[in-house]
Amino acid sequence: MSQDSSPPRRGRPPSAEARKKALRAARAILIEDGLGRLTIDAVAQASGVSKPTIYRNWSNAQELAMAALIDTAPDAPADTTLPPDRALAAQLDQLCRAFASTRGRQVAMTLAAADPDSEFTKAFRNRVILSSREAGRTVLTQAVADGLLPEPADMDALLDMIYGPLFFRVLAGHLPPGPALAEAIVAQIFGPQLGTGGPAR
Repeated sequence: MSQDSSPPRRGRPPSAEARKKALRAARAILIEDGLGRLTIDAVAQASGVSKPTIYRNWSNAQELAMAALIDTAPDAPADTTLPPDRALAAQLDQLCRAFASTRGRQVAMTLAAADPDSEFTKAFRNRVILSSREAGRTVLTQAVADGLLPEPADMDALLDMIYGPLFFRVLAGHLPPGPALAEAIVAQIFGPQLGTGGPAR
């Protein structure tokens, strides 16, 4: 139900400052205690913002957690001034380091636990996954144009193969998403000799 069609609420609307306080408190709880400890009660107590005010902004704790992390999500644009293989390796390494951090792990856990159809989850997915994936598409397209990479039969499948292992390791936790993973992925695409600028074999 949109805000305009909701029944009138008593009292003043939630202020921007109250919203910021609630988000700061939620972020701190996520980083220090984890997703399982983030509740509306806990955020209200830590922030000094009333529960009714919090509920005016977010319908539940999961939505609040998503909102708390969305502005600090890992963001890894590709450096297009580098050779394509180096640009992709650097971008993947940046993502690996970001998701290996405490905040990055909380980002992944929150995304995995969230309702996939909620607006916050969609926005978060666009920020964390799809924006990085589109940056990778730009790099690969340039590599094809430069003759460094044969044109893939299915670019989307190739992108899934590049970014899928990173997010699988983050969510499954069987191996760390370290720098070696970035190099291994890019070596599978461009060959083992990275940064040479030579044609793909």
